[in-house]
Amino acid sequence: MKQRNLKALISKIILFYSIFFGAMKIIAVLFQDAWPLPNLIMAIPFVIFAFIGGIMLKRDTYSWVYVAAGVIVISIVRYYEIQWLQQLQQYFN
Repeated sequence: MKQRNLKALISKIILFYSIFFGAMKIIAVLFQDAWPLPNLIMAIPFVIFAFIGGIMLKRDTYSWVYVAAGVIVISIVRYYEIQWLQQLQQYFN
């Protein structure tokens, strides 16, 4: 597999995951009475990755920096998500 294809594939996975995660946070807030502000704050990095990924997809240029940052940020946010949501809710409540 070519490096460009691998880079494009991982970039598209990050893009679609970011869109999915952001949509799930919005659905949770609207329909499942989840805490609005903490969930929307947690969705901010994914909105940014979706926006940047959309631009990269449109231009058909991909970056290893985007891939590395996406993997690291997604992993960290998903690992600490519950703790951060609780801390944000306590802070804003």
